[in-house]
Amino acid sequence: MLVYLRLFKESFSFAINALRNNKLRTFLSLLGITIGIFSIIAVLAAVDSLDKSIKDQLSGLDKNTMYLTKYSFGPTEVPRWQRENFPQAEHDDYQFIERNVPEIAAIAYVIFGSSENIKYEGTTVTGVDITPISDGIYEIENLKIAEGRFYTEAESNSGSNVMVVGSATAENLFGTVNPIGKTVRAYGRKMTVIGVLKKVGTGLGDSPDEKAYVPANFVRQFKNGGADGLPGAVIIKPEKGVDIGAFESVLKQKYRAYRGLKADEPDNFFINKISGFTAFIDGIIATLNMIGWIISGFSLLVGGFGIANIMFVSVRERTNLIGIQKSLGAKNKFIMFQFLFEAVILSVLGGLIGIILVWLISFIATAALDFEFVLSFYNIFLGFSLSTFIGLISGVIPALTASRLDPVEAIRTGM
Repeated sequence: MLVYLRLFKESFSFAINALRNNKLRTFLSLLGITIGIFSIIAVLAAVDSLDKSIKDQLSGLDKNTMYLTKYSFGPTEVPRWQRENFPQAEHDDYQFIERNVPEIAAIAYVIFGSSENIKYEGTTVTGVDITPISDGIYEIENLKIAEGRFYTEAESNSGSNVMVVGSATAENLFGTVNPIGKTVRAYGRKMTVIGVLKKVGTGLGDSPDEKAYVPANFVRQFKNGGADGLPGAVIIKPEKGVDIGAFESVLKQKYRAYRGLKADEPDNFFINKISGFTAFIDGIIATLNMIGWIISGFSLLVGGFGIANIMFVSVRERTNLIGIQKSLGAKNKFIMFQFLFEAVILSVLGGLIGIILVWLISFIATAALDFEFVLSFYNIFLGFSLSTFIGLISGVIPALTASRLDPVEAIRTGM
């Protein structure tokens, strides 16, 4: 054991000397490994951060939550021309489902929002995503209120001119002023702010922080949300413990009857489940990871060739020393391990630099942007393992070449 520790120490010294004596050559060789490890870990960290942000944003939603609408949230075999002729999900559909479909924990009707301007005194915030939606969304999305309250069922049904704003919208509009009870103008009408949502952060699509919520029936008073108007959807959260397959079958059967569809006619609507959407997102994340591996793999390949090159040069420069070591009784495996350790040390050094660069960029990006970049222990371990593996692969042939040198020929060549 002590022999191997001494061998490791000597190999480390040789590697450091190589760095000092051939700074430019070593720098260029390590650059490939550094870039390769940096690329892979940076891509994996970015994708993991995006995945975590999306999952955190969807964590408040029950995975069995369903969106009944004319649109499909994922790939579909229904032709586009057919989908475009589907009728909109209207408020009457929402009322029918609420009255006739059992085992519903919460239900909401949403009119897909549009960008509107919100004005408070002399301040105007442009392009705010205002979502007209019934009060059931509060339970469905498990929204959290920082100040004030969400609108009630009575306010939702009557179409009261009330508004709940996201944290960023509140900050941009009111600054340090308490928003609760303040009168703003949206859609060209006066509205009262009754609540502010807790800060969520960025994620999939527009962040709730930059949104505003108003009762759907308020918008229906002056905007058409019917077949020829703004698109809508019915959001349904089944009760816990129900058979989701049976629930979806009952929902589809009753809704088809409500729309007057015959047995041989296809559905003219989609039931999109959050579970299917998350599976679709997982597929995208897996594809991004694969693309990142392919692109970064070329950098690792170049880095591996660089390490192999510097090791062949190192063998040539130390041929005389190898001959002397073997003539004094050094075994082939010790010569091989000496160069193999040196290749691994150089490769790991390049990998560590790449990991440190990723950490620094993640730290700076997290501080500068409203987005948390995650550099997991798994990714750090993966980067370290990859750099070690590249060092082993790149150094094995030069190490074998060195170990098989004839002592006499090696000394003579060195002279």
